[in-house]
Amino acid sequence: MFKKVITFILLYLLALAGCVPTLALPDTDIIITNTTILTMDANSTIIENGSLVIKDDRILAIGETEDILNKYSALKIIDGANQLLMPGLVNTHTHVPMTLFRGYADDLPLQEWLYDNIFPLEAEYVTAYNVRIGTELAVAEMLRGGITTFNDMYYFIDDMAHIVEETGIRAVLSKSIIDFPVPNSPTPEDGLRIAEETFNKWNSHPRITIGFAAHAPYTCSPELIQKVKALADKYQVPFNTHLAETGVEVEQILEKYGFTPVGHLENLGVLSSNVIAAHGVHLTKDDIKILARHGVSVAHNPVSNMKLTSGVSPVPQLLEAGVKVGLGTDGAASNNNQDMFTEMRMAALLHKITRIDPTVMDAKTIVEIATIGGAKVLGMENEIGSLEVGKKADMILLDLTQPHALPLYNVYSHLVYSLKSSDVQTVIIDGSLVMENKKMLYIDEEQLNQKVQEVAEQIGTDM
Repeated sequence: MFKKVITFILLYLLALAGCVPTLALPDTDIIITNTTILTMDANSTIIENGSLVIKDDRILAIGETEDILNKYSALKIIDGANQLLMPGLVNTHTHVPMTLFRGYADDLPLQEWLYDNIFPLEAEYVTAYNVRIGTELAVAEMLRGGITTFNDMYYFIDDMAHIVEETGIRAVLSKSIIDFPVPNSPTPEDGLRIAEETFNKWNSHPRITIGFAAHAPYTCSPELIQKVKALADKYQVPFNTHLAETGVEVEQILEKYGFTPVGHLENLGVLSSNVIAAHGVHLTKDDIKILARHGVSVAHNPVSNMKLTSGVSPVPQLLEAGVKVGLGTDGAASNNNQDMFTEMRMAALLHKITRIDPTVMDAKTIVEIATIGGAKVLGMENEIGSLEVGKKADMILLDLTQPHALPLYNVYSHLVYSLKSSDVQTVIIDGSLVMENKKMLYIDEEQLNQKVQEVAEQIGTDM
């Protein structure tokens, strides 16, 4: 007892003299403090006055601010007061280079829009250079709107991958393979070869996944669809396709093959858990059962489907059947933006009025679809989609001080019905800041805008 007293007195005297070293806290890269954290984890955890710690590309810790700051120090501290910290949004279907065609052929039905306008336009203006410019423009728009991951099917995906690498966003990129000549693929065989070469080139990249895509059942032969799917299965990556988007498509496939588009793909033996079906509008009850049985995901694109009058995807029924559903913007030529906040709001309202039921597609369900639901569609739910220790550090901070954000009673309702893409302040992907306080860190927007205008002037001469 006497020794303990003497030791205490000595330590006390040394502390007064400033001779006792303080216990060093473990260094981390970023700590976001004093914020409301919407985790989107399995328990729907929301932390008021919370903090989150990032080390390298991962989330190291989440908790109350006082506890976190007592345990960790960081090279950079971000004060998240009056902001909402949440997972980045996941755009499960788009064609980002098509931002260059924004507004080119509006107010047309899909068949006329696609065959009479888009396909001829792409044949002339989809080049490696234009794909890079269009991709960078879309990435700037998506980052400003809180999208941290997007799933794309288009052409020149190697050039798209370079832009993804440079700008810091996360992406799944699939070369769209079709039976007829398309940009950078004179034949389907060329498309298959280029797709596999691109996969091998980017396979080890931490933010880029190369998938495979057969454009649609009405543009691809059964044999081509099977070949593309075989590559996706070989490398265990996503297989993208447009499916049951319009009534015309359903009629064509029924007449030609004797099945609905969904039944046609099942008959070909290509339906499985790595299939991402874009749109899924015209689905029968049996179609929905087939999708659920095979674990197929659906990328819901409400704005594009409304604009092209394709119809309304039966998303409530898909969810009830256990089908994985994510939200997508589709390309800017048919939307005309890459704004997931608009998609969330429209998805909620569209299904309520369609079902004449205000309880359908409630705000929490919509936010889930836009985050962890989208991650499940891409097969990335163990890495992204929610803020949990050990997951990738992909997240956004939103301003909660604007007039349209006050007062705040329910964070899910706010995200779907009140907040806007312009409320996104800061974006972190793979543990790195890519936008801070609305300033882009890897994109020179002034220079980009000039390049976009130069391309637009060339395209505009054909209007």
